[in-house]
Amino acid sequence: MSSDQESRIRVGVSIGDINGIGPEVIIKTFMDTRITQLCTPIIYGSSKAVSAHRKALNLTEFNYNTIHSINELIYKKVNLLNCWNEDVPIEIGKPSSISGDYSFKALAAATKDLADGKIDVLVTAPIDKHSIKKEGNQFTGHTEYLANSFNVSDYLMFLVSDNLKIALVTEHIPITKVADLISKERILKKLQVMNLSLKRDFGIRKPRIAVLGLNPHAGDSGVIGKEDAEIVLPAVKEAFSNGILAYGPYPADGIFGSSNYKKFDAILAMYHDQGLIPFKTMAFDEGVNFTAGLPVIRTSPDHGTAYDIAGKGIANEQSFRNAVYMACDIYKRRMEYDEANAKPLAFSKLSNDR
Repeated sequence: MSSDQESRIRVGVSIGDINGIGPEVIIKTFMDTRITQLCTPIIYGSSKAVSAHRKALNLTEFNYNTIHSINELIYKKVNLLNCWNEDVPIEIGKPSSISGDYSFKALAAATKDLADGKIDVLVTAPIDKHSIKKEGNQFTGHTEYLANSFNVSDYLMFLVSDNLKIALVTEHIPITKVADLISKERILKKLQVMNLSLKRDFGIRKPRIAVLGLNPHAGDSGVIGKEDAEIVLPAVKEAFSNGILAYGPYPADGIFGSSNYKKFDAILAMYHDQGLIPFKTMAFDEGVNFTAGLPVIRTSPDHGTAYDIAGKGIANEQSFRNAVYMACDIYKRRMEYDEANAKPLAFSKLSNDR
């Protein structure tokens, strides 16, 4: 492999739901051929699916190199790896079990190549959890699937933009179960993963982390729930005593309403909507979802399949484009950090229980 090839990061891209906006934002992103000066994209999916979207969107100038194995990729080109050869019905804008099955095929193929070190990073286009029926258990999302695939229990759903970084203690669970899953140990583990990621993946030497309270007004001294005083605060204190610059708990409404969040490098929220509502309000078209704590690098846009606008040519690709660039940036920073700390970048093998 030439040094010119080695300088390009191999970016695997899972196509996502073939009836959603994933193919559209992928096409729009890689139509700008300047991106191949930085990386070599490999789209995991189907040339027939991409062609169907390209035709529907009238984006016929989008070109790619079709391959059937990662060993066939061509640097300086956009590559499309066919994960299936059969004709699959494309019904743009309509969720179906068929589209779910094939989005999972693409994800599984890309994940295997990532685990085997054949690609350097993974960027996942949006999927529909309801359409994916994974045999044996329920598919709850990319984050949980990848954590299971790489045998990782301490991971972090991290939403990142230029001006805001928010991570979650609990992810895709019903709100009725959140309080039961908030524990001192869980918060501490999330803070540890978050602190290392801010240093290793984002180059922040001494990150300051704000921790949000679970209850309104962070419990208001026990008047509105005791979890913040009895669980969250002790976790914050212990983290701080262990060298993590964690502060809080802060009332969620106050820290965002007063702009005090700007005083911190990142925010740790207790549950999904507590973190994602402010994040998507401020960075919906440009934010990136990053899975911290994995031995590999995975990013995605911060939006879903958006069936209602699929095929109409109006999907904004900026979040997906940012996900590609962020994956490459994190790859470079992680290599630099590991080299400086004599910890080589390692790839874990897939678990055998998928």
